[in-house]
Amino acid sequence: MTGRIPSRMMAIAICGAGIGGLASALLLARQGHAVTLFERFETPQPVGSGFMLQPTGMAVLEALGLADAIAERGAWVDRLFGRSEPKGAVVLDVRYAALDPAYRGLAVQRAALFDLLYETVKREAVMLRPGMIVTGASKGTLTFADYAPTGPFDLIVDALGTGSALSGQYPARALPYGALWATLDWPEDGPFSPHALEQRYHMASRMAGVLPVGSVTAGASEKATFFWSLPHAAREDWRNRPLDQWKDEVRTLWPDTAILLDGIDSHDAMTWAAYRHRTLVRPFGNGIVHIGDSYHATSPQLGQGANMALLDAFALARAVETEGKAEIGATYAQLRQGHVRLFQTMSRLFTPVYQSDSRALPILRDRIAGPLSTCWPAPTLLAALVAGTMGRPLARLGLDAYRVGKVRPVARS
Repeated sequence: MTGRIPSRMMAIAICGAGIGGLASALLLARQGHAVTLFERFETPQPVGSGFMLQPTGMAVLEALGLADAIAERGAWVDRLFGRSEPKGAVVLDVRYAALDPAYRGLAVQRAALFDLLYETVKREAVMLRPGMIVTGASKGTLTFADYAPTGPFDLIVDALGTGSALSGQYPARALPYGALWATLDWPEDGPFSPHALEQRYHMASRMAGVLPVGSVTAGASEKATFFWSLPHAAREDWRNRPLDQWKDEVRTLWPDTAILLDGIDSHDAMTWAAYRHRTLVRPFGNGIVHIGDSYHATSPQLGQGANMALLDAFALARAVETEGKAEIGATYAQLRQGHVRLFQTMSRLFTPVYQSDSRALPILRDRIAGPLSTCWPAPTLLAALVAGTMGRPLARLGLDAYRVGKVRPVARS
């Protein structure tokens, strides 16, 4: 992005102050457009657990000048590792170094990235309109639950997520499994690697994971995200059971988690995350462009949600910068559709292997897929899948993947 004054300034509405919406607001405001950001909450806030920024998402944050700041708040991860219990067979072992020695994932708390983006947006020429629930759009004008219609806008960006009223004609399909998660103190002398996402599985119906996620602000205490896979249908049963019964179940699967479970003192300490799947065939139309989960919602098995939203934001900004108003949507779709379809397809394939009621798939995973994953070229392909670089999405956007330790030019005044 050049940050130049555009030949024609546009009035742009961004609906939703999530990661994709905030990144879009920054990129488009820095191009000189009049950006208004609408958010349903009176006080914008993050929703979700810890996650990993991949070299793709970090490339967008570097373009925004925020990569160093978020790196100070996160934990560098070089490996994803999982065992199938009770036999302890290694069925997941993905190392970024198989793809590039300088690639890493940056595990962060969602609040850390949200706060960084939101505070940066507030310093830019972006009009913030909180407490406004978008109910629809027509001819460039937005309608709201409790406010008069606003507009017209030259472009509306739908970053409202899976429940978007602007892409509701394509309902998201609920997936049978979700997850309970909690952010807990990182056990400094504990059994977990500070540079790995670790998981344990029993078949595909039980999964526990531990991810180091750094701190919300630089220098604050380090945290871990703990998560436990659970079917939607079992959620109420879990809440009605004594908490210690559930802890016994987790400890049976993965005894090392006892040190983390001690920090969970009530059911309310765990947050429920539901997952849905949807991919819009055409992510634009009628003056609206859909980004993030409004465009492509899926399970988090490949850990690409936030990264895909950042890539969407950058692709949209590039389309706005290079095209006339009528061509923005088509150019944006051209930049993103191939990568989105590839990862949505891979997510459909991988999710039942690690999170489902299937009995056959986890047996095949343990006996065949696990051993084969160590044979060339599987380590490189799996690393590319995890890093988000499969399909070369950054080349389309004129970006380079973020490499840890890369020497960067010194800014000159």
